[in-house]
Amino acid sequence: MTSVDLNLRAWRKSSYSGNDGGNCVEVGAAPSARGVRDSKLGESSPVLAFSCDAWASFLGKIKAGGFRR
Repeated sequence: MTSVDLNLRAWRKSSYSGNDGGNCVEVGAAPSARGVRDSKLGESSPVLAFSCDAWASFLGKIKAGGFRR
């Protein structure tokens, strides 16, 4: 397992979240990682961390329609 810098800042909630009672995620950025957490738990939420390359690959797949419902 690789260690990543989890000094995440600038957490952002998805614009698709709306006002659904907090059922959404937030994404935070650090120099060498991206983190995802449960917005309703805020700062006390566990964080899933991804390398910047893995996050970019994930976003690319979303934009290409790779995760259709």
